[in-house]
Amino acid sequence: MSHRRLEGRVVVATHNAGKLVEMRDLLAPFGIETVSAGELGLAVPDETGHMFSENAALKAHAAAKATGLPALADDSGLCVQALDGAPGLFSADWAVAKDFGPAMARVERELEKRGATDRRAWFVSALVIAWPDGHEELFEGRVHGEVVFPPRGTAGFGYDPIFLPDGETRTFGEITKAEKHGIDWAHPERPGLSHRARAFQALAAACLPPRRT
Repeated sequence: MSHRRLEGRVVVATHNAGKLVEMRDLLAPFGIETVSAGELGLAVPDETGHMFSENAALKAHAAAKATGLPALADDSGLCVQALDGAPGLFSADWAVAKDFGPAMARVERELEKRGATDRRAWFVSALVIAWPDGHEELFEGRVHGEVVFPPRGTAGFGYDPIFLPDGETRTFGEITKAEKHGIDWAHPERPGLSHRARAFQALAAACLPPRRT
């Protein structure tokens, strides 16, 4: 399967400041210039999809249509096994005025209500690039681990302080930004730590120009 090359200026279809920082850091070494949907004052489209990939596509296509530029969108979330995959697609909705403290507390509360001892969880990131002509490319990454309480660390954003990835002793809230989504480009076959890094590795291999050293 052939993929379309992504070059030049790209709209990052997000109003989430933390997500924008991560995407800019990932794209910068490839010479991609970015502007966000938030900076452009674009409306937030209704996320009516039933999968992360569908919601990412809705956001990417809306931004591409509004700007005439290629657009990159991420839809991601935390899925907790004992909560039947919740909060999942509604991960952002569990926050209160974009504060994820109540959202993390709700995860703990819901687990306690069920008497659940299973703490297995995973993060999902679906990345979609959409072009103004309707073409799109989809890439997905996952990282498995468990949720821990109380929240630990102040780095990252969202549910990072309660997510402990497999093989680690620190939550996403306790590791540096570089560690979380850093990619060993000398050995691209090695997966990055975060779900977004893993999705981005697939995107870079398929659609980005050679990385600048």
